[in-house]
Amino acid sequence: MYLPRRNNTQTTNEAVPASCPTASKSQMMEERANLMHMMKLSIKVLLQSALSLGRSLDADHAPLQQFFVVMEHCLKHGLKVKKSFIGQNKSFFGPLELVEKLCPEASDIATSVRNLPELKTAVGRGRAWLYLALMQKKLADYLKVLIDNKHLLSEFYEPEALLMEEEGMVIVGLLVGLNVLDANLCLKGEDLDSQVGVIDFSLYLKDVQDLDGGKEHERITDVLDQKNYVEELNRHLSCTVGDLQTKIDGLEKTNSKLQEELAAATDRICSLQEEQQQLREQNELIRERSEKRVEITKQDTKVELETYKQTRQGLDEMYSDVWKQLKEEKKARLELEKELELQIGMKTEMEIAMKLLEKDTHEKQDTLVALRQQLEDVKAINLQMFHKVQNAESSLQQKNEAITSFEEKNNQVMSSMKQMEERLHHAERARQGAEERSQKLQLHQQCSSLEKELKSEKEQRQALQRELLHEKDTSSLLQAELQQVEGLKKELRELQDEKAELQKVCDEQEQALQEMGLHLSQSKLKMEDIKEVNKALKGHTWLKDDEATHCKQCEKEFSISRRKHHCRNCGHIFCNTCSSNELALPSYPKPVRVCDSCHTLLLQRCSSSTGS
Repeated sequence: MYLPRRNNTQTTNEAVPASCPTASKSQMMEERANLMHMMKLSIKVLLQSALSLGRSLDADHAPLQQFFVVMEHCLKHGLKVKKSFIGQNKSFFGPLELVEKLCPEASDIATSVRNLPELKTAVGRGRAWLYLALMQKKLADYLKVLIDNKHLLSEFYEPEALLMEEEGMVIVGLLVGLNVLDANLCLKGEDLDSQVGVIDFSLYLKDVQDLDGGKEHERITDVLDQKNYVEELNRHLSCTVGDLQTKIDGLEKTNSKLQEELAAATDRICSLQEEQQQLREQNELIRERSEKRVEITKQDTKVELETYKQTRQGLDEMYSDVWKQLKEEKKARLELEKELELQIGMKTEMEIAMKLLEKDTHEKQDTLVALRQQLEDVKAINLQMFHKVQNAESSLQQKNEAITSFEEKNNQVMSSMKQMEERLHHAERARQGAEERSQKLQLHQQCSSLEKELKSEKEQRQALQRELLHEKDTSSLLQAELQQVEGLKKELRELQDEKAELQKVCDEQEQALQEMGLHLSQSKLKMEDIKEVNKALKGHTWLKDDEATHCKQCEKEFSISRRKHHCRNCGHIFCNTCSSNELALPSYPKPVRVCDSCHTLLLQRCSSSTGS
């Protein structure tokens, strides 16, 4: 097979302007045809060399390396350029990642490629993916799955790309023949990222010598075309090497910036982790508290259930049949033993309550003493405030008298000022008249006398002005004293308010003392009741059923019809008629059975306590 003729100005990866879509389509068609021919040649040479070597190939095998280069060019054909903040990205590993989603068997290849630490670029990962797929002998199957899902490939390839056209299915058919080969490729230690994908045409030019001599002219032209194509590829590769160098410089700069951002982000992550740890600790504390509360509620519910069961058992005992009397009496004995234990427990609780009440009485007596001392202090403060109020009122009266005297003096000075002004007006009028007369009669003597009078009047006026200034100073002093008096009035009002508040506090404390006295009296009464209950509990003994054969009150003999009943107060055994009453005792929360004598005695005690 031979490559078709190409113009010297065209390359496989040459960019075409957008204004000529027909030229770009024709160029894409030519590139597809060239790549198809190259793929056929590479697969043919690879199969021939493998058959000669025994169908097992290594990574150093030259035809195998060229096959991967041609395959890479086929996958890159018509690939869309993706732009990012680093630059333009044009990698064929993106479409190959789709195989993992479409075919679950390819997940092992994808995970092993991602886990290789030597691979840092998408191109290297794509080459490793091709190596592993060939070793699994499923390269054709995976590409067939990709080509069957062209709606997914349209995100990565142009419509005129090799894999989007019919040539893609032809390549898949060619790749099926490679399943007869066994490839042993080692990915560790190989630099797949920096390999340059250049096609070596020397492998395929050797086949030209085996053709007939009649086609020599065509072969020479094909060789020249291939030579020109190789030169164009070299020129294009030199340009791409320069572009890649500039991109590497830009990537190093962005890498340094990203490292700084990464350091800042790590610091932020550490702080956030610390905050998360604190929040976790708080959450654990809250969870422990909630668990404790749940346990307490569970225990409460258990106790309530037990009490309910006990009450239910009592009701069942009351409504049971007569024929099961013996069993009920046995149950009653067990219950009586439990009640004895409860009474013992109640005794201990009563003793604890007595001690607590004694402590409360001592504390209340201490508080009474403290409240009395506070009352005495309040009374002393009230006396001091009363004396201060009296002193302030006397000083206020004196200052008011002084203010009235100063006001009278001020009024007198103002009246004298008005009289002096009237005299001045009269003197000026006289002087004017004298001047007119002097002009008419030329009496200089009168003018001189009038001038003397005017001078004297002016002196008097100046003296009055001085007195006025003095009076104004005294009035300002009096105003200042008035302001002080107003401040004293405010202080007096505040003191009166404090006095009222202290009076209220005294009243409240007296009420508290009265209430404390009432509480003390009530607590003493409770103490007496508790002592009486303790005496009753210590004095009375619980008789057994076997010891009593007759009722203690009516002295009638017990039988099946006349049952035995214990008095919960005295502990003796009576019949139903002599113990039909029920009362609430301190040792029982609910009303229980009591004999007639205990019933009358307890009622008298309750009436005497309520009367007191």
